Amino acid sequence: MTSMQFILLIVVAMVAGMASVLDEAQFHRPLVACTLVGLVLGDVTTGIILGGTLEMLALGWMNVGAAMAPDAALASVVSAILVIVGHQSIGAGIALAVPLAAAGQVLTIFVRTITVFFQHLADKFAAEGNAFGIEMCHLGGLLLQGIRVAVPAALVAIVAGTDTVNAMLNSIPEVITRGLQVSGGFIVVVGYAMVINMMNAKSLMPYFFLGFLLAVFTDINLIGFGAIGLICAYFHIKGLERELNVAASGASTGNPVDDVDDSDLM
Repeated sequence: MTSMQFILLIVVAMVAGMASVLDEAQFHRPLVACTLVGLVLGDVTTGIILGGTLEMLALGWMNVGAAMAPDAALASVVSAILVIVGHQSIGAGIALAVPLAAAGQVLTIFVRTITVFFQHLADKFAAEGNAFGIEMCHLGGLLLQGIRVAVPAALVAIVAGTDTVNAMLNSIPEVITRGLQVSGGFIVVVGYAMVINMMNAKSLMPYFFLGFLLAVFTDINLIGFGAIGLICAYFHIKGLERELNVAASGASTGNPVDDVDDSDLM
């Protein structure tokens, strides 16, 4: 790894760490973070494959209220480094991503605890009318989140690929790595279930079951499923537009419950 690659890798890790709390550009998502790491290290294909696989695991990882989800940023960056620089398999990277996400979860809670200091300092600056100080408090907390991912990534990048690290990773029993891969598969199912439950869109469930049946009983690939999804989405949106137009015109919808005028019930 060249010095320029190392610097760019730190930048990618910083951006991923900051994006994990910004939740705007989604640079912390595995598909984006692993692809960027692969681009920096000269192996985009491996980065995309690993990121796409980890994205399935992290689909349901999201912060809800005060509950911190497993950290996708640290898991994505470090596992991509271990796979590309450390010459580990994709399966090993997936297996290592699960404990790495748990470690990142602990780190982000620790960093968020530290940033309480910046919050109180920002209150002080607000009382003084110091807008620049408030901005620096925001940037300080954001910088800590970037360092939270950049430091472990730098350490792993330095030692990854060495004989000692390779021997340590290869010494992990297959029963453990295979178990972590299987548990990662369970996390995929749980992630889908969480997303579907939060969407609470019962009208879309027939499409979900249709896709499940097609996946089980046919040999359609992902491109085919994507095309089928687009077609279903098109007709579903057209149906919604037709219902809205009918409701706006005041015409009968064919449903006696929907046709009842609320004023008649008063």
